Amino acid sequence: MNFWQRPLKRSQQLMNQHQPYRFRLNSLKGFVSLTLVGAILSVALAACSGGNSSNSGTEAPSASPVAANKQNVEVTLVSFAVTKAAHEAIIPKFVEKWKQEHNQTVTFKQSYGGSGSQTRAVIDGLEADVVHLALSGDTQKIEKAGLIQPGWETEVPNNGIVSKSVAAIVTREGNPKNIKTWTDLAKDGVKLITADPKTSGVAKWNFLALWNSAIKTGADDAKATEFVGKVYNNVPLLTKDAREATDAFFKQGQGDALINYENEIVLAEQKGEKVSYIVPEVNISIDNPVAVVDKNVDKHGTREVAEAFVKYLYTPEAQQEFAKLGFRPVDETVAQSKEVKDKFPSVKTLGTVKDYGGWSEIDKKFFAEGGIFDKIQAQKKR
Repeated sequence: MNFWQRPLKRSQQLMNQHQPYRFRLNSLKGFVSLTLVGAILSVALAACSGGNSSNSGTEAPSASPVAANKQNVEVTLVSFAVTKAAHEAIIPKFVEKWKQEHNQTVTFKQSYGGSGSQTRAVIDGLEADVVHLALSGDTQKIEKAGLIQPGWETEVPNNGIVSKSVAAIVTREGNPKNIKTWTDLAKDGVKLITADPKTSGVAKWNFLALWNSAIKTGADDAKATEFVGKVYNNVPLLTKDAREATDAFFKQGQGDALINYENEIVLAEQKGEKVSYIVPEVNISIDNPVAVVDKNVDKHGTREVAEAFVKYLYTPEAQQEFAKLGFRPVDETVAQSKEVKDKFPSVKTLGTVKDYGGWSEIDKKFFAEGGIFDKIQAQKKR
């Protein structure tokens, strides 16, 4: 039955309900019948045309929210703390582009925090449409929870990695502790600020940067564990995420050194902080993935917009915004531009997650209960 047949059928049903009240006079019967049909049709057609938008959900239960309301769609983005400034620059550009091309208004709900905490929140019910996390291991946890379909990393360029950075060591002005390399962080009397790898993806990268620096310069696992243990003995507190670590160092004046993303340091400089820092020549490639949360976009009817936003993050326009805020771009056109090349120090020896077996192996070895990080912390407490 089509849209316009419904009032006719309803009028017939109402006419049938009035059958017991027939008049004996045929002419009066015809007059009343025609009058009743006309009145019912007028009311029914007016009701259908006047209440179309409010009834669209009940008329077509399978229609997506996007289809039901062409002018408005809301996307929920859940990301790790240090991407906030980049997304705040990129999102308005995407919204404007989408409006021009689709005549549809997109709004974003945004949530930022430690990558590990954000991952658990999504698994526990935070209905993200898109996740941009600090490491692929966190995205894989959401996949294992049944919210993201396997193969997400093949649906976009660069195996799902949309932003990347390296680790940097920040020192106090003038570098009074004479910190130049990773090994200097293990010296007596040096206080280091870093986040907790149990709650922060950035902190996992920090740990891996320290471990990588030992392994790439010839240490075995035993020597690397000893070195990293000495460094964490110099950590007076572990913050929840990278942003809190930055605040503790800059705003609260804690520590002699800070390990953080290079991009977070660049952002601090842009905010007026006078920053003294080193990008060690032996470093780790910090790769941050993005993914559509399949179960949620299908529930919300936001798949089309969410997928378009993820793809937009790989465009030169978006990658330039990432670069402006200190992320090393994954788009080669942007990465090879003179402006970007001059912006970032070169790294001589760059380790990768693959060098250490991927995130499943890394988590099991270093960050699982009873792993190397727990053992280091237990020794520190004693």
